[in-house]
Amino acid sequence: MEAEFLPWQNEHARRWLARGDGLAHAWLVYGQSGIGKRQFALGLAASLLCESPKDLIACGKCQACLWVRLDHHPDLMRVRPEAAIIAEGLGGEAEVDGSEKPRQGSSKPSEIIKIDQIRELEPWYHRTTHRAGWRIVVLYPAESMMAEGANALLKALEEPPPNTMFLLVADSPDRLLPTIVSRCQKLMAPVPSVNEALSWLVAQGVSQPEQWLDLAGGAPIKARELAASLAAPYPGWLQDLLQDLAKNRPVAIATVSEEMIKVPATQWLPDLQRLAIDLCLCRAGLAPRYFSGLRDLMHAVAARVPLQSLTRLQADVTKRVALAGHPLNPRLFAQVCLQQITEALS
Repeated sequence: MEAEFLPWQNEHARRWLARGDGLAHAWLVYGQSGIGKRQFALGLAASLLCESPKDLIACGKCQACLWVRLDHHPDLMRVRPEAAIIAEGLGGEAEVDGSEKPRQGSSKPSEIIKIDQIRELEPWYHRTTHRAGWRIVVLYPAESMMAEGANALLKALEEPPPNTMFLLVADSPDRLLPTIVSRCQKLMAPVPSVNEALSWLVAQGVSQPEQWLDLAGGAPIKARELAASLAAPYPGWLQDLLQDLAKNRPVAIATVSEEMIKVPATQWLPDLQRLAIDLCLCRAGLAPRYFSGLRDLMHAVAARVPLQSLTRLQADVTKRVALAGHPLNPRLFAQVCLQQITEALS
């Protein structure tokens, strides 16, 4: 289990850990997606449970740190959806309490935290803590709790068990029940500087780190994941589309759409949304935010299109993103979206 702080998290963590006995029983760890919030929360938990912390940070060598690393510490409970367990590569091995093993024969792992997972924490609350220390629940992503689960958790937050701390991790606190948020102190996870993020990506062996970081909106964890799962920082069909538009050539919509639909609409539609945002930025004389490797092509296309038309296109594409998960004809849907793009940019 990853419970060591990322390089940009150490100082922020020390300031929080220095509160000592002044720490509240419930914290909402929030911030931009892909910056390492889960690892930050687990690092905080490991440091609180460590038997020989160094400058307030977990030593990584004591018995408690070993248990945390092996995911067997009796006073640390992770609560997350079945899909998260699998995504973390745990092979279905989950905690005895507070989380469930993936169901045998299940067609699709659950992406929500279920009420039973919250209820199963109840007997754990009443056990004696190991060596009279903290008992810590790390719950993520908090937005994946349904109303029933959130209400069950609320009871524990309102009447917290002794020596128990809750660390709820969320990308979007506004998606949580207000009653949950009101019971937690807020802790914003630190965001790395561009140089810190790039240095870390290079150390992780990521090539073209600048382009991947741009594609991830400045989030290094997400950038590493994208670099591991995609062949390039931008899809080939997007480059072909921009090349045709930049040279005033007719766009082969049927051909480009065939390339697009090799991946789900939930993947290529956000790419079109990022393209529309980048074109607006280029038209305003700014650098693109996402597809920096296509900067020259986007400047060439944006230069001849009024900014008002580009902002309208961005709004239209954003509306279509909401349709990405609908059971539409993939080929026809891609062609309609491409037709809209080419008419707006030609």
